[in-house]
Amino acid sequence: MNADSSKSKNIRPATRMILFPAAMVVIYGVLFVMMPDKTSLALKSSGSIFVNMLMPLGLVFVLMILLNLLLKPTQIARFLGKGAGIKGILLPAAAGIVSTGPIYVWYPLLRDLREKGAGNSPIGIFLYNRAVKPFLLPVMIAYFGWGYVVILTTLTVLGSIALGYSLSSLMERDNSL
Repeated sequence: MNADSSKSKNIRPATRMILFPAAMVVIYGVLFVMMPDKTSLALKSSGSIFVNMLMPLGLVFVLMILLNLLLKPTQIARFLGKGAGIKGILLPAAAGIVSTGPIYVWYPLLRDLREKGAGNSPIGIFLYNRAVKPFLLPVMIAYFGWGYVVILTTLTVLGSIALGYSLSSLMERDNSL
């Protein structure tokens, strides 16, 4: 172990949590002195992005709290584990389709589900089905027609199932090596 890695491990967790926001405040402060107009515009843009992320982040945290309170690991394994059957396909597919917000907001929830016993296949199915956006379907239909949208959506959902099972079998093979 070198000196740099031992130093980074000695930094207290509270200090690490404050390090990035503090660095951003310093950078914005320096830039505000140098270029106040551009810095104000950048700060407004960052604030807008932050406000847009609050709702999906809040939703994910509420879902995580509810999952921890209401579902036990054995139940999650039953619904999303290896022997889940058709429920283990339909539930993550539907959840992926109706989920909103940026994908990285969902990663903590998916990690939590995985730690509680969800398989790789349902998580892959969920992530793949994020490509289907119900609120965009009317626009797609207007541009491409019903036939195209129905076929594309059907193939996307079927592709998610194929991807989920491929991912699961590859991960099992990788773990057995």
